Amino acid sequence: MTHLHGDRPAHPTFGQALLYWLKLGFISFGGPAGQIAVMHAELVERRRWIGERRFLHALNYCMLLPGPEAQQLTVYLGWLMHGTWGGVVAGTLFVLPSYFILAALTWVYLAFGDVALVQGVFAGIKPAVVAVVAFAAWRIGSRALRNGVLWTIAALAFAGLTLFDLPFPLIVLAAALAGAIGGRIAPAHFAGGTSHRADSTAHGPALHDDDTPPPAHARFSVARLLAVLLVALGLWAAAMALLAGQTVLRDMGAFFTKAALLTFGGAYAVLPYVYQGAVETHGWLSGAQMMDGLALGETTPGPLIMVVAFVGFVGAWTQAVLGPDALLAAGLAGAGVATFFTFLPSFVFILAGAPLVESTRGNLKFTAPLTGITAAVVGVILNLALFFGWHAVWPHATAAAPFSGGADPFAALVAAAAFVALWRHGLGIMTVIAVCALLGLARSLLIG
Repeated sequence: MTHLHGDRPAHPTFGQALLYWLKLGFISFGGPAGQIAVMHAELVERRRWIGERRFLHALNYCMLLPGPEAQQLTVYLGWLMHGTWGGVVAGTLFVLPSYFILAALTWVYLAFGDVALVQGVFAGIKPAVVAVVAFAAWRIGSRALRNGVLWTIAALAFAGLTLFDLPFPLIVLAAALAGAIGGRIAPAHFAGGTSHRADSTAHGPALHDDDTPPPAHARFSVARLLAVLLVALGLWAAAMALLAGQTVLRDMGAFFTKAALLTFGGAYAVLPYVYQGAVETHGWLSGAQMMDGLALGETTPGPLIMVVAFVGFVGAWTQAVLGPDALLAAGLAGAGVATFFTFLPSFVFILAGAPLVESTRGNLKFTAPLTGITAAVVGVILNLALFFGWHAVWPHATAAAPFSGGADPFAALVAAAAFVALWRHGLGIMTVIAVCALLGLARSLLIG
């Protein structure tokens, strides 16, 4: 699709936009950075539906919110072009392919997971996940920890989780408070910013450019804001009412609603909270299964927080919430509940807040608390890497006997090699996981 340099492109029809969002749902690999880069290349540079500054303004707002920023950005851009239904369709299609792919893989995992070859594949994938999470901590930390104050916040967050087992929400709240106070008394240490800087290349005028006024549906109105909030609360209450007779599914609805409101800093940051609730509090799955779920989440399109669909599927399956003869239906229901309650707040944040953001288009004044949270997230992710590494290298250990059962040197070597491949050689995450899976499979064939 090409345009004359000086002409604005034609406004896409709802159907044209729908096809694009569906395509994006199937190709959105590479985590939020990769997903945002794909959208930028397509929507800003090639199709010119959105101008550079308009795109970054929307992205900055999404980065301040809890939840997956790439999915929220699709809701925002879909809403900007086609109103409320445009946002709902864009955000839904961004996660729907991931839901079905992950549900299918989870069914295979649960139905055939005791097969030796499947176990061999996961024996290679688990240490790869350790490397992926450790690499995420290094990658985010190298950008976020710009001074000693932020390093201290990260260290305190790591210690709070590792040594004192503090709840994740408390860590986030303390970091935000430290950022808010620090922004007042030492603003230079908490000067925020985004790594998504505007490109100097001119792509030509866009349909929704910096100089174009917001469309009629994007104008802020108190009545519309109240309507969005009332509809969202109604949907949430109706869904909870439908689950009233299913204790496990109802508990999942309440739990994933709370998790959705705490996902500052991306999926890696909230995974410890999901682990605490799903594994330790509710017992929906084991720590080893949680690692397997993260591995599946890393190799499927969509936001990584879609690992909640795996958690919901496994929890509803193992608890047989629809009876012993309907395990697949139970798994699909659990995955659906986890997905719905995790992503509902993201739609609300955008559909309620985007008109206000469009009407001001000024700088948002929340960078200092966000900087504090981002620093803490580095410590949180490092804690997660340590936890997964412990499970991978000492597979039979328990909290009471943390090094019992002997270490697995194969897991330790694979984890170290995978980290070097990611860090030193810049290989892609999916490539590293695939190679490690093959190593695990080869090992299982050799040792029988």
